Amino acid sequence: MQKVLSIAGSDCSGGAGIQADIKTITAHKLYAMSVLTALTAQNTLGVDAVMEVPPEFVARQLDSIFEDIVPDSVKIGMTSSQGVIAVIAEKLTAYGAKHIVIDPVMVSTSGCRLISEQAIDTLKQKLFPLAEIITPNIPEAEVLSGISIKNEQDMVAAGTKLSQSYGCAVLVKGGHRTDAAIDILCQDGEVMRFCAERIDNPNTHGTGCTLSSAIAANLAMGASLVESVQNAKAYLFGALKAGLNLGRGSGPIDHSYRITL
Repeated sequence: MQKVLSIAGSDCSGGAGIQADIKTITAHKLYAMSVLTALTAQNTLGVDAVMEVPPEFVARQLDSIFEDIVPDSVKIGMTSSQGVIAVIAEKLTAYGAKHIVIDPVMVSTSGCRLISEQAIDTLKQKLFPLAEIITPNIPEAEVLSGISIKNEQDMVAAGTKLSQSYGCAVLVKGGHRTDAAIDILCQDGEVMRFCAERIDNPNTHGTGCTLSSAIAANLAMGASLVESVQNAKAYLFGALKAGLNLGRGSGPIDHSYRITL
């Protein structure tokens, strides 16, 4: 069985973060492991509080994983402090981790900022160069690239700039656009468009976490990067289309929609 490691924050309401990643990886019939970077008190209405895990303890978790059950891919989500980011980069380099997928979580679905400006710089300097792919949404791609994104051409420009800067593939997610559900993959100077039907579902809590962990799951199974993105988008489409409706705010999606008993 292939193994996937999620390095991210905990969402006690189960819709995003580590919990969404574990559900997604399990739905792909793979073995999920986790390293916690933060605890959050949150639900579908928003984030109430964040408690960071000390970098030293993040390091101990990573050692425990890589010295025993070595992952076939790694997904990285919420990393809110410079110290945590630096220790993750140090350990992944030391252990030669492969198939690293980074979802640069900066703001929650409810609008809560989850990373400092200093930590963003460390993320770009230390973690991005280790990635096989990073998966920013439009607001995140704007912050990281310095390019204002108003249309598809801007998405291509931002993705291309980031791909060239960090030597990895970049998937700019178009979910924040209202006119079309188009994601742009920039890789080795080439650009691919992924189009999908826009689903009328206000419950999108954890969609970014889910997509990135699904990409990591597919990479662990030996799929190419393009196949991994295609398969992950198909999985996310089904989870959204299932129409789960929980909570009083932006609710979670149905990670288990294709599991039959």
